[in-house]
Amino acid sequence: METMSRDSAISAIEGYFDDGDFMQDLARRVAIRTESPEPERRPELYHYLTDEMTPYLQAIGFECEIHENPRADAGPLLVATRTEGADLPTVMTYGHGDVVRGYDDQWREGLNPWEITVEGERWYGRGTADNKAQHTINLAAMKAVIEARGSLGFNVVALIETGEECGSPGLKEFCVANKDLFKADVFIASDGPRLQPGMPTVFMGSRGVFNFKMSLELRDGGHHSGNWGGLLANPGVIMSHALASVVDAKGKLLIEDWRPEPMTNSVRRAIAKLEVGGGDDAPEIDPEWGEPGLTPEEKVFGWNTFEIRAFETGNPRNPVNAIPPRAVAYGHIRYVVGTDPMGFLPALRKHLDAQGFENIELTAERDFMNATRLDPDHPWAQWAIKSIETTAKQEVAVLPNLGGTLPNDVFAEILGLPTIWVPHSYAGCSQHAPNEHVLAPVCRSALQIMTGLWWDLGDGKTPAST
Repeated sequence: METMSRDSAISAIEGYFDDGDFMQDLARRVAIRTESPEPERRPELYHYLTDEMTPYLQAIGFECEIHENPRADAGPLLVATRTEGADLPTVMTYGHGDVVRGYDDQWREGLNPWEITVEGERWYGRGTADNKAQHTINLAAMKAVIEARGSLGFNVVALIETGEECGSPGLKEFCVANKDLFKADVFIASDGPRLQPGMPTVFMGSRGVFNFKMSLELRDGGHHSGNWGGLLANPGVIMSHALASVVDAKGKLLIEDWRPEPMTNSVRRAIAKLEVGGGDDAPEIDPEWGEPGLTPEEKVFGWNTFEIRAFETGNPRNPVNAIPPRAVAYGHIRYVVGTDPMGFLPALRKHLDAQGFENIELTAERDFMNATRLDPDHPWAQWAIKSIETTAKQEVAVLPNLGGTLPNDVFAEILGLPTIWVPHSYAGCSQHAPNEHVLAPVCRSALQIMTGLWWDLGDGKTPAST
């Protein structure tokens, strides 16, 4: 077989998109209802890995094995390997085939979460942005390199899980028990949004997330506010004051132990080049909200934030004139490298007790994902940035870490890999909400970028070989 050039491989992947083959692959995958939060959809998780991803990967020379999750109630995992030579670099890549609930009845008229609907540049469907288009792009780009070069020029171990939307249960245990499966030089995968739709982006880690519940129960039932108002303590009022002692009216953290360490110079330099924004549908930033003295970019990429996800007292749907018996608030902290998540609840407990809120109970909600960050000056990061800029012919937005959270701690800490993420979505994609979509130009650009990246990985000039 006569090998072709890098430009020829990129031209071929453009044809894959322009001829509609990418849409066909994506539509087939979107149609599989892999809603991991719904237990009855468990067979669909197996269907996605067994009948969709395994044949596709086997056709391009991967050996595939589906593994049961270490947690009995969690979805399966697919490990696919392609080995071309012991002396070649090995990349680990990742994707998740599961999606959040479809919320079918909440989508705009004319849209079906389980079908691709095209409106201009937007392709609607559940999982388009998160994460089916993203791993479809990366694997299609590998296929294009194989067909153009006759080989990849490197080894691959690919992991596709089906529980990311439930917090990746079992992923950590699986990787601890199977470290030998994931020996690699670098981790390169895709999830999350670009900084701006038209700007290729890389990030080398993610903020961590720690979810918890604050609850206060003062009595068994509600009592008439006319007879008992002013005599019985109101848990809703108490909880609101407790929350106000944690974060002020403009979003500033008031618990000193929740504040992160100062940013390093390399992180500050990288963040200084960024401009937060998510396209036409993104909300307008509230400039006075959050930590005073920080830029919007520093707030989301270099700082810790506390959010109230839900707060309930009484019966909001059918309020009555009664003093409620209980109140509950669900909060979480997004945190950066250098912050110990094991200290969050002890610090909050100490703070609340000092403020007179001893009766509020604190409960960690579920497993947390740790914060990770690869230095932007790392050789693998610089290599990836150079490759992408060569293809895109424009400067790349370099995020020290994503503002959101991914299970990157598994790959960076347990497997010990330098981690590089190249996102193919954008912040206005309605991820996790009705009307989720991807942008066609971003998908086409991403296919070009990833084909160039895989081509460069196989040309013998990677950090692992220099």
